[in-house]
Amino acid sequence: MRSAEIKRRFTDYFERNGHTVVPSASLILDDPTLLFVNAGMVPFKPYLQGIEPAPFPRATSVQKCLRTLDIDEVGKTARHATFFQMAGNFSLGDYFKHGAITSAWELLTTAKDDGGYGFDADRLWATVYQDDDEAHDIWRRVIGLPDERIQRRGMADNFWSMGVPGPCGPCSEIFFDRGPDYGREGGPVVDEERYLEVWNLVFMQYERGAGAGKEGFPILGELPKKNIDTGMGVERMAYLLQGRENLYEIDEVFPVLARAAELTGRAYGADPGADVRLRVVADHVRSALMIMADGVTPANEGRGYVLRRLLRRVVRSVRLLGYQDPSLPELLPVSRDAMAPSYPEVDADFERISTYAYAEEDAFAQTLRAGTAILDTAVRETRQAGGATLSGDKAFQLHDTYGFPIDLTLEMAGEQGLAVDEDGFRRLMAEQRQRAKADAQSRKGAGASAGSAAYRELRERGATDFIAHSALEAEATVLGLVRAGELVSGATEGELVELVLDVTPFYAESGGQDSDAGTITGDGLELEVVDVQRPIKGLVVHTARVVRGEVAAGRSVHAEVDREWRLGACQAHSGTHVVHAALREVLGPTALQSGSYNRPGYLRLDFSWPQPLSAETRSEVEEVANLAIRADLPVQAFYTSLPEARRIGALALFGETYDEEVRVVEIGGEAV
Repeated sequence: MRSAEIKRRFTDYFERNGHTVVPSASLILDDPTLLFVNAGMVPFKPYLQGIEPAPFPRATSVQKCLRTLDIDEVGKTARHATFFQMAGNFSLGDYFKHGAITSAWELLTTAKDDGGYGFDADRLWATVYQDDDEAHDIWRRVIGLPDERIQRRGMADNFWSMGVPGPCGPCSEIFFDRGPDYGREGGPVVDEERYLEVWNLVFMQYERGAGAGKEGFPILGELPKKNIDTGMGVERMAYLLQGRENLYEIDEVFPVLARAAELTGRAYGADPGADVRLRVVADHVRSALMIMADGVTPANEGRGYVLRRLLRRVVRSVRLLGYQDPSLPELLPVSRDAMAPSYPEVDADFERISTYAYAEEDAFAQTLRAGTAILDTAVRETRQAGGATLSGDKAFQLHDTYGFPIDLTLEMAGEQGLAVDEDGFRRLMAEQRQRAKADAQSRKGAGASAGSAAYRELRERGATDFIAHSALEAEATVLGLVRAGELVSGATEGELVELVLDVTPFYAESGGQDSDAGTITGDGLELEVVDVQRPIKGLVVHTARVVRGEVAAGRSVHAEVDREWRLGACQAHSGTHVVHAALREVLGPTALQSGSYNRPGYLRLDFSWPQPLSAETRSEVEEVANLAIRADLPVQAFYTSLPEARRIGALALFGETYDEEVRVVEIGGEAV
């Protein structure tokens, strides 16, 4: 059963059972805690946490995910991959344990001819949380699973949380027994290589407090609404249903591995060391393709650095296998053809993707040449000092500053008769990883906004009536005030406070445009608006300084935008679109905006390009933009559906999220 069919059967089954099919979100979401979406539930977090009202009681999706924490384990085990797909079904205050367990069991054990996956029920095991008698009873009495195939486990294995205070709950995991050739008898508590987890059912029913690790936190009580979050790994399901040994041999991955083996003259399965490198190539090519399809380009930090590292590991691995010519032009199209049945955008956008990927390989080839020269100098200096070992500091410098891989350093130093202080190198790498981990933890903590509980409470009182596109002033009522993350009753002269109004003409910062400035006034009251944000969907929050008087919840006010400020910001925003259009006209459709910032008197357009623009090209872009401005082209805006906007040519920009109804702006008749 091909991977695309596995995914189709999953969503079809749950759609027949009343679930809304939600397309995969981009790997890049507006979440300060994550570089990439790393779990199927991430796009549903606002609903599962109660931050936003759920638009549906039941949902199902196959979500693209990426994890790189275990990148060094890729290729060595059957389980580690960077890119993977998580099929899931979600109940948002609807069905609970009985519905989740019975649905999973039915889909797994229904015959293939009848739309299921056809697993032998006698080879399936279940685990439950140690105190979850309810789940155990459902497995035993409703499903009919024998007691000996239902195992209880502790919090480390069968209890889920996001690692921060919020929703949590017990899990029930389903395992498939691959047979005695794969390990010991005794169920998943004995051997998780033989007994392979295929589906995890999370029963979100509690609220957890602060604490470290998987077990060091208190349970504060029951959630007002219980939710279901499940995850079935598509790749793992594929290698079981396709009769393969690991995820590198499935239909969406193996073609790249086979092409790499052909290029390098290696027979897959003949040399364990070469096999690891071939698997790394297959995994990383697919991951890089999917990251780039979502708009990321190689860079020296953040998501771009992750992509750069993946591409360079591919190039390095292929070269170490013996192929010295450019490899990505041979491998990336193969991955495109394997993934396009599920993700047609990788084919439609392949010209842009391949342009950046191939340029990155060319640049890395130059890095290898430069690194080789630096390594030769370090080897010569080591010998002159009478040493026999290249220092860990030098090896780390080559890796960290010049992108020179450690295994190349080891190999090339060895050819010249020197060892390498691997312990020193790995100590420095560990220190760097620890710094990165600390940074990730700080990002994770930052994501739990200090005012999130207050915002949720205000959002429950109703969505803000956002009229910024049609009005510059409005009569409004103060629904609530927030200071230091807490709801407050009022604020007095000189204080800075966050206000939520029932209706607002103020534009909240988004789409690269700075927020509006203006005033909120009332009888004996004046506030200066200094910032406007949307911390959660449907809620507009104004940060304002009380110039005079006292403001309190329930107060009637007049909200008025500074007209000159708005005009200047709109001009800058339109200017950004004009420059973007000029770039696309001169450079072609692959010149896509990747960010912008607009405020009165200032605009900045971010875009990636494989090489610097020549003076002639910059002049041509400037001339095209100026001609458009001098033409005084008409500007109009209208609302339409997201599919219709795409059909008429509107650009959905990287990093932006859109509702099903979108506002489209046309300048000179072309949607932007």
